[in-house]
Amino acid sequence: MALTSSRIRAVNAVFDTGSFAAAARKLGVSQPAVAQLVRDLEAEFAVALFDRHGQSLIATPLCRRLYAATNRMQALETDALSILEQRDELAGGEIRIGLGNAMPGMALIAAFRNLYPKIQINIEIGSWSTIMAAVVDQRVDVAVLPEVPQDNRFRREPCVQQRVVAICHPVHDLSRESRVSAVSLTQYPLVFRTRDSATQRAVDRAFRAVNLRASPAIVVNTREGMLEAVANRLGVGFVWEHGSSRIDRIAKVAIAEIEAESPEYIFSLAGKRGKLVELFYLARSLSRAADGADILSAP
Repeated sequence: MALTSSRIRAVNAVFDTGSFAAAARKLGVSQPAVAQLVRDLEAEFAVALFDRHGQSLIATPLCRRLYAATNRMQALETDALSILEQRDELAGGEIRIGLGNAMPGMALIAAFRNLYPKIQINIEIGSWSTIMAAVVDQRVDVAVLPEVPQDNRFRREPCVQQRVVAICHPVHDLSRESRVSAVSLTQYPLVFRTRDSATQRAVDRAFRAVNLRASPAIVVNTREGMLEAVANRLGVGFVWEHGSSRIDRIAKVAIAEIEAESPEYIFSLAGKRGKLVELFYLARSLSRAADGADILSAP
C-alpha cells in the first residue's frame, strides 16, 4: 500500500478546491490525472475520501482527518524544498551553536556545513548547565543537548536517542563485559563529572535506583577530562553512548540500571527565528534529501 506524495497532493488539492478540475488547475496537471490519483488511493485502502454531489466533492470525515495530518507534512516539504533551492544564494552570515556532547551535534554541523559551506559556524562546547545558560543568555543561536526541559521558553526537536554507558580502558576487566550493574561498578575506582552535568545526573539516578551512594575517586568538569582519565587507566567513567566519536583507548559497557534511551534535542529560545536557525533544525532531513543517506550514524 503506497501513500505517495503525489496522491496526497492530489487529495489535498481536491479538498482545498472542491473539484477535480479546480485541483488540476492548482497543481498544473490534467483533470484525469488528479481523479485517477484520488481513486487509486481510495481503492487501495478501501476508503471513501469524498462524497460526490453533482460537480462538487465533499470531504468525508476520514478525509478531513487525513488532510489535517498531511497538510502539515506538505508545508514542511515545501519549506525544505525552498531552502534547498536557496542553498547557492546563502553566502556569508554566521550561526552560533552550543553543544553539550560532541556528538550528535558535530554530525548535524557537518550536514549543515556540507549544504551551506559559506556560512561561518561558531561552536561553544560545555556542560549541560553552561549550554543551557548560553541559550537563555543568547550567547548561542541554537544548541544540541539532552534533558532539555519542556518549557514554553524553548523550542525543542529530538534528533537522536541515546543512553549513558560506562567506559573503561580496553585492557580493564570490565571491557570483556557487555553489561554491568551499578552494584558491580562500586568495586572499581570511579570517575565522575561535576553536578552540573546531565551525564552525572543520569549516573546518580542509576545508583539511587539500587539504594547506593557511590563515591568517586576522581571528579572532572569536562567530557574531554573524563575521556582522558579513562584512557590513562584512572578509573571507570561515564558518557552518553553516542556523545563522542572517539574510540581509541576507550571501551563502552551498558549499565543495567540505564536501559531506557533519552532524546537529545536541537533547541533554541522559542522566539529565536531566522533563516540560519531554521536551516540548522532541518540539517538532518536536508542531508538525507541532498545525499540520499542519513548523516547521523546513531539510531
